[in-house]
Amino acid sequence: MSMQLGSSAGIKSDINVTPLVDVMLVLLIIMMIVAPLLQQGVDLRLPVASNSAVKPETQDQTVVAIKADGGLFINSVPVQSGDLRRRVEEIFETKTAKLLIIKADEDVEYRHVMDAMDELRASGVEDMGLITERKVGGGAGGGQ
Repeated sequence: MSMQLGSSAGIKSDINVTPLVDVMLVLLIIMMIVAPLLQQGVDLRLPVASNSAVKPETQDQTVVAIKADGGLFINSVPVQSGDLRRRVEEIFETKTAKLLIIKADEDVEYRHVMDAMDELRASGVEDMGLITERKVGGGAGGGQ
């Protein structure tokens, strides 16, 4: 860097990058805060199981969420129960592996889950997985 000394009144053509760096750091912080909120998906209370395996969520997987009132969502987008088969068929037209993950609220009626699974099987889904929360602790407690 050079510094202009003296009384020379010429035009300085150096670019000041400090404001640019400040703006980029603010944008980075905003993205770091907002990104986890965007991945939240549908608000569910998943059932708890002690033998659940850890499966990382990826952008490529298809997730069907079933809320406690029986509401259906595909990848966090609301879907009517009559449109479930058509929407899943549209999603899997371009995919080779037809793997689907079902997240159902712990308070949902069993029939809603089975109806969704029947529709998914009819649409040609080859593999389905049920997601649960991992049980914390897991030891036998001293009950009274």
